[in-house]
Amino acid sequence: MIDTHCHLYDEAFDADRDAAVERAAAAGVGLMLLPGIDSLSHSRQEALANQYPGRFRQMMGLHPTSVTADFEPELAIVKDKLFSPQARYVGVGEIGLDLYWDKTFLEQQREVLKRQMVWARQLGLPVCLHVRKAYNELFGLLRDLNWGSFRGVMHCFGGSVQEAHKAIEMGFHLGIGGVVTFKNATMADVVASVPLESLLLETDAPYLAPVPYRGKRNESAYIPVIAQKIAAIKDVSVAQVDEVTSASATVLFGL
Repeated sequence: MIDTHCHLYDEAFDADRDAAVERAAAAGVGLMLLPGIDSLSHSRQEALANQYPGRFRQMMGLHPTSVTADFEPELAIVKDKLFSPQARYVGVGEIGLDLYWDKTFLEQQREVLKRQMVWARQLGLPVCLHVRKAYNELFGLLRDLNWGSFRGVMHCFGGSVQEAHKAIEMGFHLGIGGVVTFKNATMADVVASVPLESLLLETDAPYLAPVPYRGKRNESAYIPVIAQKIAAIKDVSVAQVDEVTSASATVLFGL
């Protein structure tokens, strides 16, 4: 299985990071993708990927909650890394729009997202989109780009069934994580209504641990729990969920 989105470089794993990597392998998670956040986390991300070159692949991007009025220096770092001759990134992310905590820098978030979308297109890389309380704004921005179709994943998808179908029509996959296991989660309806080929597995570790670990630190070893829930909703085997989602991730990210 492939965890298409985790932050095992986060400080939450400082006490047992190596053990968490081994637990993921023991659980059948063969590969984990590390998204970029901002310059404060780059060195930690790169150190982990270099320590376990067969277990991790990296993305690079400026996270929307790290966007401020003075975003240019941070964005310049991302551009330098993406366009470096030594770059081995599998995607541009995580990038997007986040209006959950603060709407102060919405215009700056839009500008930062558009530039990174253009870079991804120039580099032939998929995007990993973080969207929180901002689906209308995101779809408006994508319509304005007027590219016809897109390549990427809406990570930790949290939209409606209608928004899920709109995203898929535009070319995006949906990243499904621990939220699908929560009681009364609308994600079950989303998963039931879209093709398995449109779904990717992810944890977003250390955040959003699935039931029965909800409220605790999440980790990549819990990917099978998410796969089991998707299998139950779709009435297919866990092996089929593994096979289809891994194939989709492999093609999308060029793994």
